[in-house]
Amino acid sequence: MTHPTASARTAGPSAAERAYQHLKRAILEQVYPGGQLISEGEIAEAAGVSRTPVREALLRLEAEGLVALYPKRGALIRPVSAREITDVIEARRLVELHAAEQVWPRRAEIKADLARWLEEMRRAHAAGDVTALMAADRAFHATVVEAAGNEILAELYQRLRDRQLRMGEASFRLSPGWAEVVLAEHADQLAALDGDDMHAWLDAVGAHVDNAATVLRTLR
Repeated sequence: MTHPTASARTAGPSAAERAYQHLKRAILEQVYPGGQLISEGEIAEAAGVSRTPVREALLRLEAEGLVALYPKRGALIRPVSAREITDVIEARRLVELHAAEQVWPRRAEIKADLARWLEEMRRAHAAGDVTALMAADRAFHATVVEAAGNEILAELYQRLRDRQLRMGEASFRLSPGWAEVVLAEHADQLAALDGDDMHAWLDAVGAHVDNAATVLRTLR
């Protein structure tokens, strides 16, 4: 019986995984904007891999709804549609409100983490760092969802936020005052956790998601 060598055990991600991560990040950060057609060769060169792992990566991204594949032509980056915005926000609302209700009896366990992420958001906003602001915002929400203890919902939530990332950066960059609104609404959620009214907490969570939906729709 053979055993893996130390180098094999510590090997980095496969070429297919590298291609997938590279292309997904480029799509979510709009390096490749919606509506652009890109070839396997372009992706392979940018990711530093051959075309075979690129094909595997594209199949995964097609399953996630981020690209549409056209044989012998390449991959079309799916534009964000009004329907996608509605579907993503509706699914987010269901997941986040369920998670918020589940964590209410254990709310003391997450308050410190939420306060830390809110402070990270404030620092990023003061520095004009939209990318860091979005990352801290995402972590704030994910803290609640993950604390609910349902791994399937937590995974689904991360995929929903991936889908929203292409929409979300535009909202922080293009909607005047939106960052200040987000900070205030997160502060309202923290304040609700200090009280004894679960419905006030759920209302604060739901209102925040609804307001995000309104902003995203106005940017289309």
